[in-house]
Amino acid sequence: MLTIYNTLTRKKEEFKPLHPGVVNMYVCGPTVYNYIHIGNARSAIAFDTVRRYLEFKGYKVNYVSNFTDVDDKMIKAAHEQGITVPQLADKYIQAFMEDTKAINIEPATLHPRATENIEDIVKFIADLVEKGYAYAKDGDVYYRARKFKHYGQLSGQSIDDLEVGASEHVSADEVDKKEDPMDFALWKAAKPGEISWNSPWGKGRPGWHIECSVMSTKYLGKTLDIHAGGQDLEFPHHENEIAQSEAETGQKFVRYWMHNGFVTIGKDNEKMSKSLHNFITVHDIIKEVDPQVLRFFMATTQYRRPIQYSKANLVDAQNNLDHIQTAYDNLTYRQKDALAGGDDQVEAQLADFKHRFITAMDDDINVQNGIAVVYELVKAANVYAQQETVHQDALAAYKATLQELLSIFGVELTASDNQIDDEQIKQLIEERNQARKNRDFARSDQIRDDLKKQGIILEDTPQGTRYKKE
Repeated sequence: MLTIYNTLTRKKEEFKPLHPGVVNMYVCGPTVYNYIHIGNARSAIAFDTVRRYLEFKGYKVNYVSNFTDVDDKMIKAAHEQGITVPQLADKYIQAFMEDTKAINIEPATLHPRATENIEDIVKFIADLVEKGYAYAKDGDVYYRARKFKHYGQLSGQSIDDLEVGASEHVSADEVDKKEDPMDFALWKAAKPGEISWNSPWGKGRPGWHIECSVMSTKYLGKTLDIHAGGQDLEFPHHENEIAQSEAETGQKFVRYWMHNGFVTIGKDNEKMSKSLHNFITVHDIIKEVDPQVLRFFMATTQYRRPIQYSKANLVDAQNNLDHIQTAYDNLTYRQKDALAGGDDQVEAQLADFKHRFITAMDDDINVQNGIAVVYELVKAANVYAQQETVHQDALAAYKATLQELLSIFGVELTASDNQIDDEQIKQLIEERNQARKNRDFARSDQIRDDLKKQGIILEDTPQGTRYKKE
């Protein structure tokens, strides 16, 4: 039974989508004014992993993740770069697609952009005004937060307590326009020279929160199965989405709210963010670090837990991934001398590993316990590969199971391309083997050392000497 921790109720709940076999899932995407940093990537990786596990469980997942392609930051960045806001958006959306492809994030079913849905946003806001949940003031439109009786339920605070937090997101010129400090902008009147669209309230552009309410309900329906994003979005963004959406539709907005933990950096475990200027972009890090290692590092921490970014932790991830790949290569190597047929004991063992993996992952997508099962599977595969007699079907079953389970973490295991078919190297290995038989260990060691200088590593196994690139 799959359970998910629901931020709204603050407990794990059995996952039951609204429509059997189908999951409608919305994940807040980036504001595209810069390259994504690994804190942004953490959210994308965490919920891509959730999506992959749901698909592994047999669900059809409709996965929508938006692009915020107009806001104050974008207007400022476009001005600084001497380009238009749409040009800035196109530039960084393209970069986002390239960076997320590198870390093996599946493309969303749909990536809607706020500027492509202005007509629907205006209509949504007009409905809220007509229902008395919103009001216009000098070309701006604000939402009456106190009118929504459940406001504050997601963040677990009273509306009065939330006022302090809300003030951090309000510009000084808005204060005098609002009926109440807690009210938030749905539509912003355009300033001279800013990008804008026509509306009943004059030229302007949508506020940040309204776009997600509009696009999620437009493309996935009035009630979503899962809405996900970073913990920093609980308030005010997701709190405001609930208020807007349920006031407009009259229906429950989201069945399960999921929020991922932060990426921290440095000795003080400070949250990584652009505002703190302590971020590292995916665009830069994958120039130095294998993207698959970055993916594995982030995908194997349970989504609600924080991740401490450090070079040492990346090295650990690299070593663990290498350990898995080596086991896969060991299985591939033994296929050349394996007997035909299968092994009932291996089949039963793999069924048990898979059952234990599912049990771990069904507990709120507990990837840390899930990968622990994979490590046990790797150990068992290595033991089997060392046996004198192995069977083709058993080796293939080990490999297929490793591939299937690792794919949920976004890691692709393939036949290693570092096995070298070079006649000269083979001759040197044969010479080394003969030297060892003759107890000429000086010559044996010299051959090993000479090959190592060329980047060739020898591995002595019960089935003979293997070689690969360092």
